[in-house]
Amino acid sequence: MILPRWFLGVCLWLLSFAGVWTATFKLALIGPWSCDPMFSMAMPSAAANLALTRLRSDSSLSRGYWYDVKLLDEDCSTSKALAELGDMDGYGHIYVGLFNPSLCHAASLLAQHWEVGLASPGCLDADWPNLSPITPPSRVLFSVLRFFHWAHVGVISAPADIWRGTGQEVASALRALGLPVGPVLTMETKNQDGPQQALEAIRQADKVKVVILCMTSVLIGGEDQRKLLLAALDMGMVSDGYIFIPYDALLYALPYQDIVFPQLTNSTQLRHAYSSVMTVTMASDQNFYQAFRHAQMNREIRSAVAATQVSPLFGTIFNMVYYVAKAVEERREAGGGGWVTGDQLVQSDGGFSFQGFNQVLHGGKEGSGLQARYVVLDCDGDQLVPTHTLAPMHTADGSIRSLKPLSHSFVFPGGKPQSSSSCWFNPDKPCRDTDGVMGFFDCMLICLPIGAIFFWIRKNRTVVNNTKLILTLDDIVFIDAQVSKKKLNDESIMRSLLEIKTPFRSIARSYILTTPESSNIGIMEGDWVWLKKIPGGNTTASQNTQKLFSKLREMRHENLNLYLGLFVDSGIFALVVEHCPRGSLADLLSDSEMRLDWMFKSSLLMDLIKGMKYLHLRRLSHGRLKSTNCLVDGRFVLKISDYGLHMILHSEGLNMVVDPQELLWTSPELLRCPVRGGSMAGDVFSFSIIIQEVISRTPPYAMMDMPAAEILERLKEPPPLCRPIIPIDEAPADCLNLMNECWNEDPAKRPCFDEIFKQFRGINRGRKANIIDSMLRMLEQYSSNLEDLIRERTDELEVERSKTDKLIGQLLPKSVAQALKKGRPVRPEHYSDCTLYFSDIVGFTTISALSEPIEVVDLLNDLYTMFDAIIASHDVYKVETIGDAYMVASGIPNRNGNRHAAEVSNMSLDILHSIAAFKIKHMPEIKVKIRIGLHSGPVVAGVVGLTMPRYCLFGDTVTTASHMEASGLRERFRGHLLADGTRRLQ
Repeated sequence: MILPRWFLGVCLWLLSFAGVWTATFKLALIGPWSCDPMFSMAMPSAAANLALTRLRSDSSLSRGYWYDVKLLDEDCSTSKALAELGDMDGYGHIYVGLFNPSLCHAASLLAQHWEVGLASPGCLDADWPNLSPITPPSRVLFSVLRFFHWAHVGVISAPADIWRGTGQEVASALRALGLPVGPVLTMETKNQDGPQQALEAIRQADKVKVVILCMTSVLIGGEDQRKLLLAALDMGMVSDGYIFIPYDALLYALPYQDIVFPQLTNSTQLRHAYSSVMTVTMASDQNFYQAFRHAQMNREIRSAVAATQVSPLFGTIFNMVYYVAKAVEERREAGGGGWVTGDQLVQSDGGFSFQGFNQVLHGGKEGSGLQARYVVLDCDGDQLVPTHTLAPMHTADGSIRSLKPLSHSFVFPGGKPQSSSSCWFNPDKPCRDTDGVMGFFDCMLICLPIGAIFFWIRKNRTVVNNTKLILTLDDIVFIDAQVSKKKLNDESIMRSLLEIKTPFRSIARSYILTTPESSNIGIMEGDWVWLKKIPGGNTTASQNTQKLFSKLREMRHENLNLYLGLFVDSGIFALVVEHCPRGSLADLLSDSEMRLDWMFKSSLLMDLIKGMKYLHLRRLSHGRLKSTNCLVDGRFVLKISDYGLHMILHSEGLNMVVDPQELLWTSPELLRCPVRGGSMAGDVFSFSIIIQEVISRTPPYAMMDMPAAEILERLKEPPPLCRPIIPIDEAPADCLNLMNECWNEDPAKRPCFDEIFKQFRGINRGRKANIIDSMLRMLEQYSSNLEDLIRERTDELEVERSKTDKLIGQLLPKSVAQALKKGRPVRPEHYSDCTLYFSDIVGFTTISALSEPIEVVDLLNDLYTMFDAIIASHDVYKVETIGDAYMVASGIPNRNGNRHAAEVSNMSLDILHSIAAFKIKHMPEIKVKIRIGLHSGPVVAGVVGLTMPRYCLFGDTVTTASHMEASGLRERFRGHLLADGTRRLQ
């Protein structure tokens, strides 16, 4: 009688639940373990065993299944691996591995013939049945390329068979997705010009600026990739905007959290070359090295090998084994608890999540395989920082997700590669390259309508040109300006030494990057910019705002701070303007070290007058004119900022909270009846308050010593008139009269800026109102003061250097210290004849037991301070003190003939004499007694260590002297003094 399948499944489930019967599901793990220099055969086995250990403690898995892994090696040669593949029948119910894509077709046919499953990370062709144990790398690459609109790519692979096959498979997979993949090359390593030849072929390819590297990453020991990147740097491809994407990083989670890569630290050229590398790798909650060490500490991994010596592919092997077990469980539940065959796993519907080696992973639906989160990493010095993230693809409606930018933007050292047409990434739109006459007519058919539309737009002025009007994190790199200045100077020097030719925008890599929330300064197209952030701003800019801003951006004048764009990203709404390195006029006036004579002040005021005259001629009042928004650039030219801000705020429906201190420049009539945007007469009043600031170099109304709120009330309700008081001898009388006219209570009686310009120009008549002449006079004064300052600082430096030399001389011999300061190596030196002294305290253990730790320290400090004073009068050198042991040598490092024995003997007698009068502070009744050992003979001396270097002595003489001290009597010295080869002292 044949029993139904469901009945057998129920019986097996009951037996397994009761623990009576256990089924073994065998996994054959195949991989090119012997081809990776960082991957011994022990590491794949350790990864698989670790996965099996954690599987047995996973409560979500059936207790009736027992998983077993058989490790098989995939030969480095494709032909040999193909021949050995046929002999692997019977090793498992599913074959996990096969990293060589060239074996995929044969492995798929064999798996179907054996009725087993295949889970290969190297098989990218969707036509063959395969349960992908990692997120398909071709899909991740396509997501990255689609986000940046890079369709034309090239592929360069290492000469090994596995990488050559990988390069061909990657190109085929991307072509199947619709991309016009360019040259697919193999870099020859037999000759030195192999990297240059491959890169030259890429450079000759049309439109190709993105190169996929199928080879081991240089960050985990890949020598081929190192040679290729250095060749690209020498050929100028880094500065020409080429971008390199390593393929192998897609197969594992490359460590990036708080990791410094020594390959980049130890090579400045490689660090510059790697700045053109866009690393795409599996995201991790904990970096691989930390996860590996944690498993070692828990004794889950028995190997003592350092984590940094293990390839991150270890984690991928763990994840593959664990994922297959979870897929088996999913198929078992979907089949009603019956036995699962390997070929059924290809139909796995996923829907589960599990903790991988160092990240959370997911089972994809409809046989799409393992799904993981990915990150895009940018090189920041010798570290990697994430710039974009890619969510697990199973969470999307389609099979391909889009990147999400993070706070750090990717910096392209040679400029971002040109974007391709979006049709390459849309399967519904065909893309083709036209040439000849047909291409000309196609171009004309496209250009003529566009030209007509553009002409109509320009004529009717109804649509604003939005080119680079709206800026995002892709356009601006935010920096910490204060921390970056020193780093920029240091790296600029290094760059000039290496003569590396890079475009100016790549200098952004010399800055300390930060987030837009913590900084107002950034770099856009190689130039510094400043962001005027508006609190509560919208996440988008309206069409009316864009139109207004476009008009403001078209205003050009030497004394206006130009608007560059609207920043709308990361929840921040800000105006992007030119950065003025010297800050505002208020900052310049408050700098007590900056000497400003009248010529300098008048030049700044004239700049302000010119800028306001330009605005008023265009019927635009400022409304917020004050010294804090009058900026000074690097050439001491004043530039007016925040003009037209009231229109932007009104368009966006925003109101800024105003502090009473910021209203001190506002005219009385506007304080009484505020008007949005102010008035031209109000701007004149604000200018008069700025004149007071410039003349007296004090804040507005500072001489009145009143709070801002009270000053504003007095301005609103005269009489009496509330105005600043300035001594008449601080500025020309004509300037003071002009200031009084400008703050007239009656707005109609205030002069306009055209009249102010004429009057102010006549104030310095007969004198050169030139800031350059003023600067030259100031430089002469500075140079005379600078000489005195340099002399004073030099004397202080000499004193500090003497202190440092004295301190170093107390720690190391003078000759050794001089060599270390000059960077020379200190080689060990042989001394044929010297005398050593050892001493320790009798009963020190007992004294320590009866004393507090701080009292023991005081005892040793007092005793050895006394010893140090004694040895200063003898030709000896104190080697070190360890606990209660005191070691002295004579004849080292300064040779003194045969006097070393006498010097040490006399010093010993002096110490014995002084020790009799020594008293312990906390035990005055206890007498300190010491033992002394002496010996003469040859030694070798040298410096040991780089951190806290020690000057140490080695040889039998040291050992003998120590034995003499240990076996001597208290208050005696015992030893061999062989200076002349005949005397012996007991």
